[in-house]
Amino acid sequence: VATDDVLLPLYPEQSDLSGAKERLTLFLQQYWGGPTTYSDERGHPRLRQRHFPFVIGELERDRWMVHMMAAVDELSPNETVRQQLTEYMTMASTAMINSPSQTI
Repeated sequence: VATDDVLLPLYPEQSDLSGAKERLTLFLQQYWGGPTTYSDERGHPRLRQRHFPFVIGELERDRWMVHMMAAVDELSPNETVRQQLTEYMTMASTAMINSPSQTI
C-alpha cells in the first residue's frame, strides 16, 4: 500500500502505516478466532462505518485485493485455507464499496 497511488491517499497516516498494519493484523486475528485484542482496544469492528469516510469504489477494492492476495500467496496456505481467505476478503472488500467506480 505504501507505494500504491490509489490506496495510499486513503490512509490518514501516509508517512507511517504501522498503525494501519497493526489494526488490520489484530482485526484478522480476531476474525479468524484469535484473541479479542482488536475489540478490547477499539470496540466493535463496524467495518463499513469505519471505512465510510473514505471514497471506496471498485478500483480501490480491486487494488486492495491485489495486495491482500499477494499476502496470502506469501503464506502459501493449503487450497482450503486459500479459498476461505479469498472468499472472506472478496466479501468484505465488496461490502466496503461506498462510491461509484472512478477511473484514473
